[in-house]
Amino acid sequence: MDDVFLVDSHCHLDFSDFETDRDALIARANANGVKLMVTISTRVRRLADLVAITERYPNVYASVGTHPHQAAEEPDVTTDELVRLAAAPKIVAIGEAGLDYFYDKAPRDVQARVFRTHIRAARKTGLPLVIHSRDADEDMAQILREETGEGAFPFVLHCFSSGRALAETGLSLGGYVSFSGIAAFKKSEELRAIAADVPMERMLVETDAPYLAPPPYRGKRNEPGYTRHTAEVLAEVKGLEIADFARQTSDSFFRLFSKVPDPRSA
Repeated sequence: MDDVFLVDSHCHLDFSDFETDRDALIARANANGVKLMVTISTRVRRLADLVAITERYPNVYASVGTHPHQAAEEPDVTTDELVRLAAAPKIVAIGEAGLDYFYDKAPRDVQARVFRTHIRAARKTGLPLVIHSRDADEDMAQILREETGEGAFPFVLHCFSSGRALAETGLSLGGYVSFSGIAAFKKSEELRAIAADVPMERMLVETDAPYLAPPPYRGKRNEPGYTRHTAEVLAEVKGLEIADFARQTSDSFFRLFSKVPDPRSA
């Protein structure tokens, strides 16, 4: 291929969508310049499945956390439990956790309580908190401001599709912003305009696979290798060559996900 080194900072390799061809899709990712992946936890109680994947693939890491959709399933996960589980060698982030008012699969007060538990774990461990936020911009911004006031913690607003104000709030508090295939959709002009203003040193790319495949695969199963397509669109937005864009977003990844060794410097 070429000298592009990309990181898919957010995918879900434990999902059943990938059960039959995980080896092949990771090989395709590598061939497409996606050299490293983080498979993201949605349920703490299923962490063993993610750990098994990271043990099989040297270039795959994982997080630990409870998705807001599952907040009512795991309302009693404690900060101490998250901290303990995050000590495992290939657990490199907390989350994903946050607020989802679009589906409202868990009561909003439970989502917020579980989210704050994860924030405390990120603060204690120094690991980045992977934040899910959908249709909850004002409440998310308020919680981030309140909690940062209690003590800073590293975080990324993943699969960003919110308004400009939340991006600006997150950046002002030291956070990062990650863009998925949504940024490559034809009608995502507003999102690309936001991406144009996010500093490269705070930008990540991801797939959120198996969801949200970018063109030309939109509507099909997403996979980590398609990070390349989103990166090419965003590189154009930034006026960069793909190799330079990949290098800078990978630099951002390793700065935020500081527990992950950077193989480029090996």
